[in-house]
Order: sequence, then C-alpha cells, then structure tokens
Amino acid sequence: MDLSNPSPENVSFMIEQIKEKLRMVNVDAMKAENFSTSQYEDLHDMYQMVMKRTNITPNEMQAIAAELGSLRK
Repeated sequence: MDLSNPSPENVSFMIEQIKEKLRMVNVDAMKAENFSTSQYEDLHDMYQMVMKRTNITPNEMQAIAAELGSLRK
C-alpha cells in the first residue's frame, strides 16, 4: 500500500494497523473517522514508529495512545 499520499483510506489503514499491533482494548476511541488527513504526516510518523517495534512496554503504549488522542479531530 502506498502511504505517501494523504487520504482517508490511508488514515484508516494506518489506524487499523496500529490498533492491531498494540492490541488496544478500547478500539472505539481509535476509529479512523476521528482522524483527519490534515495531520497525516504526524500519524504516518507514529505508524512507522509503531510498526518498527517488536516489543512495546505498557508505558510506551500509554504514551502512544495519548499521542494518538492528541491527533484526533
């Protein structure tokens, strides 16, 4: 998938992948429609960072969730 172009489909894909990787419990808070393409670059950076990691500590998960919360519309 080409994630170089900001689009609602790419936003949705990245959010779904992050939720899967983090095994997030509260998935309702992470709906793709809550994110805008206006902050695409920040979301893409977060996506790349999460996908690179093999292990994510609970503290890191909390920080990632907080950052994603700040990116919501």
